[in-house]
Amino acid sequence: MSTPLRIGVPSKGRLAELSAELLKEAGLSFRRQERSLFARCKEMPVEITFLRTDDIPVLCAEGAIDQGITGSDLVAESQAEVETVLELGVGQCRLALCVPEDGPVRDVAQLQGARVATSFPQLTARFFQQHRLEVHLVPLSGSVEVMITLGVAEAVVDLVETGSTLAANRLRVLEELGQYQTVLIQNRRTPHPELAARIARRLQGVVIARSYSLLEYNIPREKLPQAEKITPGFHSPTVSALEDAAWCAVRVMVRRSEVIRIMEELEQLGATAILETQIVNCRL
Repeated sequence: MSTPLRIGVPSKGRLAELSAELLKEAGLSFRRQERSLFARCKEMPVEITFLRTDDIPVLCAEGAIDQGITGSDLVAESQAEVETVLELGVGQCRLALCVPEDGPVRDVAQLQGARVATSFPQLTARFFQQHRLEVHLVPLSGSVEVMITLGVAEAVVDLVETGSTLAANRLRVLEELGQYQTVLIQNRRTPHPELAARIARRLQGVVIARSYSLLEYNIPREKLPQAEKITPGFHSPTVSALEDAAWCAVRVMVRRSEVIRIMEELEQLGATAILETQIVNCRL
């Protein structure tokens, strides 16, 4: 291979840390030298490029990088012609239209002619066009939550995660524009399609592994049909005989978010030795 496959990742911030963790768990280890824009992976002909998060979609579309890790909100805002290969299951947020908590606005139509501050002018303009409303957009690159307090705008469109920032600025969500998360994107004309697919598959294994746990338990054989309804598994559970013929052991994948509830249901059913093991990587 004359040139390596290039993956663009954020150069700083929480998303930079998340990207490094994902790539490392996918078997792509690299070390960034101080202030360096590039790093080579040891295991594969892959070069990591450190970029501004909001530049990644555009640079991927232009072919400067083959793949990139960035927010799907930035992909939508840039309108870059890239392929979203994989949702990475981190950085979930929503883009929302927010107004003062104690203000009179109760409907989007009331914002006709209003000033709206946002870091997402394209998505915001499209939203108000769909509602056939004319507003004055105030595009900003920094925090927009304080713009109402400063008298710059009557409403803001911004990313919302937990809602704590809204509460601190006495804002409430009037309407949601969309839900977004961190994604792997790809140039549609990459010269390394096979290697790109291999990397995407590795990352997919990490994403799936983070979503599931391996659950093991012993159950009276007569109650196995009931237990299988609680833990049907990805295809079906693995059932092994124990020395005591009246009992059997079960191994099964379950969604990590449901583990506690499932363990409680199994315990009530009569299961014992219920163990959860985290999955580091997998292929399904």
